[in-house]
Amino acid sequence: MRKFLFLLFSLTFFFAPAQSPKKLNSAEIHQAIKKLNFLGSVLYVAAHPDDENTRLISYFSNAVHARTAYLSITRGDGGQNLIGPELKEQLGLIRTQELLAARNIDGGEQLFTRAIDFGYTKTPQEAMEFWNSNEVLGDVVWAIRKFRPDVIINRFNHRTAGETHGQHTASALLAMDAFDLAGDPSTFKDQLEYTTPHQPKKLYFNTSPWFYGSEEAFEEALDSTFLEFETGVYFPLLGLSNPEIAALSRSQHQSQGFGSTGSRGTQKEYLEMIKGDLPAGETSVFEGIDTSWNRVKGGTEIGKILEAVEKEYNFEDPAASLPQLIKAYSLIQGLEDQYWRALKLEQIKEVIAASAGLFLEATAQNPGAVPSEEIELNFEAINRSSGEMRLTNISLQPGDREMQVNALLANNESWKDTFSLPIPADIDYTSPYWLKEKSGPGKYRVKDQTLIGLPETPPSITATFLIEISGTAIPFTKEIVYKFNDAVDGEVYQPFEIVPPVSVKIRDGVMVFADTASKIVPVTVYAGKSNVKGVLSLQAGKGWKIEPASSQIAIPQKGDAYTVNFKVTPPAGQSETLLEPILDNNGKNYSNELVHLTYRHIPKQVMVMPAAAKMVKLDIEKKGQRIAFIEGAGDVIPESLEQIGYDVQRIHPDAINAATLKNYDAVILGIRAYNILEQLKYRQKELHEYVKNGGNLIVQYNTNRGLVVNPIAPFKLQLSRERVTEEDAEVRFLAPDHPVLNTPNKITAKDFENWVQERGLYFAGEWGPEFTPILAMNDTNEPSREGSLMIAKYGKGNYIYTGISFFRQFPEGVPGAYRLFANLVSLGK
Repeated sequence: MRKFLFLLFSLTFFFAPAQSPKKLNSAEIHQAIKKLNFLGSVLYVAAHPDDENTRLISYFSNAVHARTAYLSITRGDGGQNLIGPELKEQLGLIRTQELLAARNIDGGEQLFTRAIDFGYTKTPQEAMEFWNSNEVLGDVVWAIRKFRPDVIINRFNHRTAGETHGQHTASALLAMDAFDLAGDPSTFKDQLEYTTPHQPKKLYFNTSPWFYGSEEAFEEALDSTFLEFETGVYFPLLGLSNPEIAALSRSQHQSQGFGSTGSRGTQKEYLEMIKGDLPAGETSVFEGIDTSWNRVKGGTEIGKILEAVEKEYNFEDPAASLPQLIKAYSLIQGLEDQYWRALKLEQIKEVIAASAGLFLEATAQNPGAVPSEEIELNFEAINRSSGEMRLTNISLQPGDREMQVNALLANNESWKDTFSLPIPADIDYTSPYWLKEKSGPGKYRVKDQTLIGLPETPPSITATFLIEISGTAIPFTKEIVYKFNDAVDGEVYQPFEIVPPVSVKIRDGVMVFADTASKIVPVTVYAGKSNVKGVLSLQAGKGWKIEPASSQIAIPQKGDAYTVNFKVTPPAGQSETLLEPILDNNGKNYSNELVHLTYRHIPKQVMVMPAAAKMVKLDIEKKGQRIAFIEGAGDVIPESLEQIGYDVQRIHPDAINAATLKNYDAVILGIRAYNILEQLKYRQKELHEYVKNGGNLIVQYNTNRGLVVNPIAPFKLQLSRERVTEEDAEVRFLAPDHPVLNTPNKITAKDFENWVQERGLYFAGEWGPEFTPILAMNDTNEPSREGSLMIAKYGKGNYIYTGISFFRQFPEGVPGAYRLFANLVSLGK
């Protein structure tokens, strides 16, 4: 027998604080009823979290009332982070939650594949090869078969390979192929144990003048295959226009700096038909598709009931609809179509609960627990309507525990109780499901097919309240959460965590040794339970000396921590090793770290991951000592340079003046500083005067769009969008005798080995004769790029512009990046 699983999401409209219960107002309930009455769906497809068109997603969800989802091929793990130091997997987790926050506002749902975002790509072929295109194609087919869209909309053009980000084009090509394959039962047959083939009706490309370069070129291209429609609609019951909702949604991408101002008035969108039939005079993507209850066998009667509910809805008394909603619920339970039955049961249950003012909550008395621990749960149920209700029982998972209640829920009278639940010994720790296995080339490894594509791990502990309403028993499942009162924020919800009994953490993920001097490495043991004992040791590669060899640990109280300072001495020559902490607890070893990501705009996130840290012994020399760092869009340059012995002071742009800067051997601008720091517009004179008087000014990459001041250099220097994405691309020395390649460190080809993700980005495109290009490099089949590192003498000092991705190499402890950067700082010293 097949196991049919369907991805179901709640349909709440407005943004709510992390994990807080949804409480729909009367207008939102009416919106949900309209969605309940619409049986059509749209799947929007693009490559990255910030590629989605929130205006279109909101339009289909809130104006058309279609079930709408965004399929992001990646989680954005290869991008940059404007709000913190997290990159790679941790950034992907943040951006996943930002997408969920966006969907919570615009009414859409969120899906993913297992593909890893590995940075900018110039061709879709490169992306497909890295991802193993057939497996990612299978994930897109899986998403279509689960979500069952009538219409698919591509964000990007499948015909523009090489003209834009390769991952963008790849997302469109994947959707093109999946459109044809999802309905074919002979393809990806292993998926059919859980779902059925599904053939979408239409595939569109969400085109615009941007893709054509100008309004004029776009107007010339418009023909009968283009569908034009208005998305600037206003929702009087919500008090917002569709573009205003879209802006609120878009603004959730805080890690990408995509805060957006809402607009009002007309706003056209255009769709180009790529596959499927385009009915004559089409004005809607659903033209020719039955989106009423008549499309489902047995649905006609349900449709009549719910149409009456929508038409006769009492905004002042939503509970007046309960008798008809209960009747419709019973009929939906009897549908043969498993997809529509499962989907519409979830939707109508939310409408019923909201109409009745039914509040159900299950909270833990502590924020987390370890396996085998018994936890105390608080339950609350209240019916805020005159409808007849009874709470018969509460069933708990895992463990199939049941709490018999049989309590009448009278109007506005709260029922509360507590219950003890033992946590199974074999329960999984709270952690993103896609990070539990070591990732493979190009994609995350996920063994459980049913998890693939889900935005986050399903809750491990749930409570199902069985409520009898007018004789009909309806189960409402709630995730167990932790709730507390904060003196500033008031009532705060956060996910309940299952954590390891013991976790360990090395303070720094990368440590760099510039000489053979020892460093103290603090290792902290955290107790997830009381009375933790064991022997803590550090494992390292040959030649690395660790003192002491081990240390006895005893932590009496749950939640406490104990830190041991180990002395680590590197070998004489250049060397790299992983430092791995292990706590031996009566023969059971613990070596994982518990990572918490806490930002106000997303729920608290937890990851369980190996606690290893990278140790790098460099063959490096340096000159100069004091560095001023002006923070840009976020990188770890200060911490990294401190590791090799520099004294780095962070200074605010407002503090830039001749008296301040003269005390520093080098001044470094963080990445994209000229894109985000308005103050630099008024500090150019001081910065250039600093160079003229003998300083080294190191300007890291900026985008050529949105510079707060231009030019940024004392001589002609125009930035481009050129980049080299192949991290192993050959690097050629254009000025082999230049001091930057020779002193105090002799830079050779070996220094460009083992780089990560890319060589660099946003190189200089044009420059004056004062600049000396130092390096040349290029991606395969591309011309030589010579603007990655530009140095100009200005007065007694050096103006340096570099697009080299030091911000990616330093966190990975890439030796050559440190050696080259030390030479930049040391120029003229």
